[in-house]
Amino acid sequence: MQTVTRKRIEILADEPLVPRLIAALADSGIGGHTLLPALSGAGRTGRWHDERLTGASKVVVMAIASSADAEALVERLAPLLDSHRLLLTIADVDVVRGDRF
Repeated sequence: MQTVTRKRIEILADEPLVPRLIAALADSGIGGHTLLPALSGAGRTGRWHDERLTGASKVVVMAIASSADAEALVERLAPLLDSHRLLLTIADVDVVRGDRF
């Protein structure tokens, strides 16, 4: 079976931002996504863990897209990267049924 190279997008963000991120995906031509809970981690500002009582939950928004759509998403999210402390990663991935992405 033949594979096609696409972009895998992962965005680590505070859960209240999810509607805004999904809208940015759609506005960039990316129709599908998956939300994953993020339980804990560590970064430049220290360690963190899921804290549902205070509303400090984080999620990972994952999507597969064409290069052009991924670039459009980066442009849309650029203003939020620092102000909302998003972690945005994009990597090449080989997918089966590339016409779906």
